[in-house]
Amino acid sequence: MEYSHIGNLVFANAKKYGQKIALKYKDSVSKRWTDVSWNELCERVKQIAYSLIELGVKEEEKVAIFSQNMAEIIEVDLACQALRITAVPMYATSSTSQIEYIIKDAGIELIFAGEQYQFDRSVEALHSENPLKKIVSIDSKIDRKGETAAITFEEFLAKGANSENAKKEFEARLDRLSSDDLCTLIYTSGTTGEPKGVMLTDANYMQAMKIHDIRLVNVNNTQSTLCFLPLSHVFERAWTYYCLHKGVVVYINSNPKEIQETLKEVHPNLMCAVPRFWEKVYAGVNEKIDSFPGILQKLARHAIAIGKARNINYIRLDQKAPTLLEWRYQFYNKTLFHVLRKAIGIDKGVMFPCAGSQLADEVNIFLHSVGVNIVVGYGLTETTATVSCYNPYSKGYDIESAGDLMPEVEAKLGENNEILLRGKTMTKGYYNKPQANEEAFLDGWFRTGDAGRILPNGRLVIVERIKELFKTSNGKYIAPQQVENKLVVDKYIEQVAVIGDLRKYVSALIVPAYDALKEYANGQGIAFNSTEELLNNPQIYAFYEKRIQQLLSDLAAYEQVKKFTLLAHPFTPDNEELTLTLKLKRKVINKHYEKEIEAMYC
Repeated sequence: MEYSHIGNLVFANAKKYGQKIALKYKDSVSKRWTDVSWNELCERVKQIAYSLIELGVKEEEKVAIFSQNMAEIIEVDLACQALRITAVPMYATSSTSQIEYIIKDAGIELIFAGEQYQFDRSVEALHSENPLKKIVSIDSKIDRKGETAAITFEEFLAKGANSENAKKEFEARLDRLSSDDLCTLIYTSGTTGEPKGVMLTDANYMQAMKIHDIRLVNVNNTQSTLCFLPLSHVFERAWTYYCLHKGVVVYINSNPKEIQETLKEVHPNLMCAVPRFWEKVYAGVNEKIDSFPGILQKLARHAIAIGKARNINYIRLDQKAPTLLEWRYQFYNKTLFHVLRKAIGIDKGVMFPCAGSQLADEVNIFLHSVGVNIVVGYGLTETTATVSCYNPYSKGYDIESAGDLMPEVEAKLGENNEILLRGKTMTKGYYNKPQANEEAFLDGWFRTGDAGRILPNGRLVIVERIKELFKTSNGKYIAPQQVENKLVVDKYIEQVAVIGDLRKYVSALIVPAYDALKEYANGQGIAFNSTEELLNNPQIYAFYEKRIQQLLSDLAAYEQVKKFTLLAHPFTPDNEELTLTLKLKRKVINKHYEKEIEAMYC
């Protein structure tokens, strides 16, 4: 490794790669992809660092980055690392109250706001009781509305442009870089309580680079990745750091709603994503196949069966496929599967890390069957992302598992089968939360809060969040996420919240995929004047009842959904029913839908 601190990454790689492209972003005016070389990135990071010094930001102070994905926020983040300043990323969709909590807890005086939404929330926070003093607006189109405490990004850069003192201080801080530096403070989404600031140090990140180098030997500087998940999410943040570390070209997708179009433009070799992304891909592909004429539909299903037989039954187990099966697979791989992957934009894929929650086995098997190398993993903010993942060079992988433990990461099971972890990527604790820190560690082991199993071959299986496991009144334990994962793969189901704690049986609140359902209703001649009227139609209830029974047929009888309610409105972060990482807030959902839930048990 050519550098010993994350703050030196960009400068070391600028010497190594020079004019090679480091970042690519889409210009907001021309809509064309713009290149940023390593040399240019190095100079931009230095200019930002000089300006941070001129603004008076001291070592170990905290600076908030409140934005969607942009080249500028990566540059600001790297400048903070070089100056021994702690970067505090915030989700671009956060509300004023959410950012105010973080600003107060972390003592933040300076915030970088990406676009108008983030700027307006920052101004609201500025005029409330908290430490915030200055806003830097990144997007040049932001209307600052006369706010005197706000400056544009261009004005910010001008502050350090000709400062010799800033340059000297910059060099002095580089000399003082330490592995104990608090690089990032990432606030958890708070599914069961107030958010906690997870402290990640330089030592955490450098260890993450080291162990990923050992595991992911198929990642190199000839490749590209698409930065799609929010950089405020530890998965994307750590993955982007790693790709920069490896010299991989990082394409930046600013608008999550444009991901399908961006994929087709970029055709990346790599991209990390959460299961929901791949579940939608799976549903979309199956919907397309269902629309084929009979003979083409049979051909597509046959091809997938061939892919499954070859990739799951042989290649996954590091065995050679029979000659005829191999020939058939290679034919489909070069024709149907290639067309499919190209239509999505992943035809040049090397591997696609997937974590954040459990990927349904059905989706996992399908993707591998058609030649998409999904690398399933498990990690937490507190573990600097990856704890385990499929090993590209081990003998096989278990579909049910989250892969092999990363090198130098230890795991064992504690009480209630809680996964306990130890290693150099573990956080040193939560900021300003002494009680939470006491609860989070047990004799030096980090308590994940996840129930799991360890297979005889050492691979990790994630069962459920311990706090989300519930027991029916008959004494049967239910893992709600396991049930939910089996349902959300259906093209007519968008979201599911499974209910049943201390109840006689399992029920569910289901958010339909409204467009797909309306199309189905029209095709069946079912008349309706509103979404509510459609959902109350007995034919629609029977339609969902049949699908749910089929989807859950392999579960034990006590795990299956006996009753359900179709909801006319989705769960969203705005109504506090989802976290900013789109995880269910079960307590909130139970309270909001108390009447509907009780009706299912009458």
